Amino acid sequence: MVVNTSTKMHVVIVGGGFAGFACARELAKSNEVRVTLIDKNNYHQFQPLLYQLATSVLGTDDIATSIRQFFCGHPNVEVKLGEVIAADPKTRTIHTRDGQSYQGDFLVLAAGSQVNFFGTVGAKENAFPLYSVEDAQRLRSRILTVFEDADRDPKLVGQGALNFVIVGGGPTGVETAGALADMIRLNMPREYPDLALQQARVYLIDHGHALLGPFPVEAHEYAARALQRKGVQLRLGIGVKEVAPDRVLLSDGTSIPTRTVVWAGGLMASPLAANAGLRQGHGGRIAVRPDLTVEGFPGVYVLGDFANIPCADDETLPQLGSVAQQCGRWTAQNIWAEIAGETRTPFHYHDKGIMAMIGRDAAVAAVGQKRHELDGPIAFAAWLGLHALLMSGVRARIETFVDWAWGYFSRARPIQVLDRTDTSRIDWDNDTNREGNLAA
Repeated sequence: MVVNTSTKMHVVIVGGGFAGFACARELAKSNEVRVTLIDKNNYHQFQPLLYQLATSVLGTDDIATSIRQFFCGHPNVEVKLGEVIAADPKTRTIHTRDGQSYQGDFLVLAAGSQVNFFGTVGAKENAFPLYSVEDAQRLRSRILTVFEDADRDPKLVGQGALNFVIVGGGPTGVETAGALADMIRLNMPREYPDLALQQARVYLIDHGHALLGPFPVEAHEYAARALQRKGVQLRLGIGVKEVAPDRVLLSDGTSIPTRTVVWAGGLMASPLAANAGLRQGHGGRIAVRPDLTVEGFPGVYVLGDFANIPCADDETLPQLGSVAQQCGRWTAQNIWAEIAGETRTPFHYHDKGIMAMIGRDAAVAAVGQKRHELDGPIAFAAWLGLHALLMSGVRARIETFVDWAWGYFSRARPIQVLDRTDTSRIDWDNDTNREGNLAA
């Protein structure tokens, strides 16, 4: 069944992430178009803070906001819950898993990314990615479970219960490592006074030889020092060969016993890209023209992490929330231009810089196109401010700042809730062959 009930120009948007949400938000300002926004979730998630949900710094309500509630005052925007599994760019029609189809005068594909395990044996089955609210909730429950189990049976510490392995030295991996280290050092002693927390270990593994690759060299060194001060053990220049249920096998022949492996090793386009009738490029993403349209398919725009967006020197823009948000707004303006019979304009990204939080009072920022480096408390404050601006809605900003302030001054995390029982149960007797060199 194809749904299209209005004579107004109809814009179908796939994806309620930064790009799709920003596009719909801009188009909602006028009733001259009808917008259908489709997402597999009924909430907009703030991805840059998922690691804080996973480490109990923030709660789910701080990360996820209702899409319907945001657009309830905009009658020209309808929100539909559904997983889009295929698209026909010639007719600008999309198809959902439950059999619905939507056709528009304009089609905006902003379906986001999925985790790229790069074919690593066991990673899909045993590692914890960090790309959705559900991922963060599952990881949080696993982190809390190993502490509860080790508190009940201290012998499990010797089996690696309190070893946490993070794969990937980019912003997500660095931020997760810092948050986990702070959680172990500052928060857990209050809740587990009898547990041997001095034996807990956080490992950060990356095949490269520096952390935060896109940042200036000074930032690489600052991040390494900050994490090491927090007790994080860095294993750089080493790859992951296999993720087993009870350990990680590394390319240098060693292994680390653990039940918690966080995968922050890379992204690729969401599964829809393979069924969108469009040519895929690097990372499975769709190649777009400078104005974010697709060659040969009038009225089709591809945005955010779903697209390879060209920039200077034959490079493409990075998969950042700020890029996605800006191209969503830009696309809305280009759609207005098309409706008015005017010429579309090439997307121009306003680069505000890149930032990474490395834990309490530690952050690094490379500001502007020339990447002026900031670190320490100044970068920490800048990080807080920028992420607050990116959030959707005043309520989310206020609640997030309250949780940040509470955690900062009290050093407590009262939202440590073990709520995902499907992730909680661990078979501690299910160990693989222990031969080899195990890291302590």
